[in-house]
Amino acid sequence: MDIQAQIKEIVTSHPVVLFMKGSAKFPQCGFSGRAIQILQACGVTDPYTVNVLEDEGIRQGIKDFSNWPTIPQLYIKGEFIGGSDIMTEMYQSGELQQALKA
Repeated sequence: MDIQAQIKEIVTSHPVVLFMKGSAKFPQCGFSGRAIQILQACGVTDPYTVNVLEDEGIRQGIKDFSNWPTIPQLYIKGEFIGGSDIMTEMYQSGELQQALKA
């Protein structure tokens, strides 16, 4: 299976997916840590996470898949939402909570 098909499978198989550096318990960058904190504040206790540091193919592949240059990247029900800055704005406005409830 090629990387793009693998990524598509991941984002469509789980309701909430976060491509990040590190894991939910041990984020390895501040932006990934912030993304996890925001999800937890929204009541998402166990998001499906993919540590891009473990696989260079996934690390570059997810950037190509979303056409977005940075990590973390959040997907809800297969739809690309954005990185930690967009998550922060959506959380502050209440949009993220709505997207997660829908």
